[in-house]
Amino acid sequence: MSSSLDQLKAMTVVVADTGDFNSIEKYKPTDATTNPSLLLQAAKMPQYQDLVKSIVSDSASVEEAFDKLFVEFGSKILDIVPGRVSTEVDARLSYDVDAQVTKAKKLIGMYEKRGISRDRILIKLSSTYEGIAACKILEAEGIHCNMTLIFSIAQAVLCGEASATLISPFVGRILDWFVANTDKKSYEGHEDPGVVRVTQIYNYYKKHGYKTEVMGASFRNVGEIMALAGCDLLTINPKLLEPLSSSTDPVTRFLSPEKALEAESPKLSYDEAQFREAIKNDKMADEKLHGGVDTFSADAVKLEEQLKSMFEELKK
Repeated sequence: MSSSLDQLKAMTVVVADTGDFNSIEKYKPTDATTNPSLLLQAAKMPQYQDLVKSIVSDSASVEEAFDKLFVEFGSKILDIVPGRVSTEVDARLSYDVDAQVTKAKKLIGMYEKRGISRDRILIKLSSTYEGIAACKILEAEGIHCNMTLIFSIAQAVLCGEASATLISPFVGRILDWFVANTDKKSYEGHEDPGVVRVTQIYNYYKKHGYKTEVMGASFRNVGEIMALAGCDLLTINPKLLEPLSSSTDPVTRFLSPEKALEAESPKLSYDEAQFREAIKNDKMADEKLHGGVDTFSADAVKLEEQLKSMFEELKK
């Protein structure tokens, strides 16, 4: 019998959530995604030290090295995967529409100078109101966006209205919040609050004809992945790809466009004030969205500091 991973791939696009080329080659995902946290980990790995030093030595500034690192890793990932790579706009820009648009266009330009089509790049933006506004501008210009840090239906609705190519609801971080803030400390499969939220978003999109795809992300266990089999995409880290690869447990499809049509999912809309109010009134989404931006921003600072140290050493 084929592995659980291969069965999953037959119904869902599997995306590697890592910056480690070896893991990507091993599990053969269709796409891959990176972020400052993942590149910070990769940049510390001994096997990538020469690559990082080469990038820094060829850069005129730390900021240039920062952007080059994302594009270099993204380009090498695209040599391995047949699909797309997600490259993240600095999370420190998450509340500035113009700055996000400018940075996204710069990154796309760097890829295109390498001969890589923008159709193979997903620009990853935080799903703040400003990030979604930037997405709308970029998508209108043919730059595809992966909207990350999705925790609420309000975010998903606005991303769909902005014609985002992809959204990434964070299953595990939703679970983390409920475990930390309620009396219930464990959940099975379809009861998992992260699974419930992604199912809700998936059904909403399919029922109302949105082209935006849903990519479940930030998994804590294999059970969450299995409960979302059939989702458009799932981005999975190597620690969970391994047990899926070595297991032959049958995988049942739970999400499908046909099932979504039967779901109760009334059409929703939000203007800016309504969106901000919806996030404010959803304590989990509010804390996780802004906390996620803070975490990615902090990791961007750490990565920048590592590059700065190498930059200063090499420029002596």
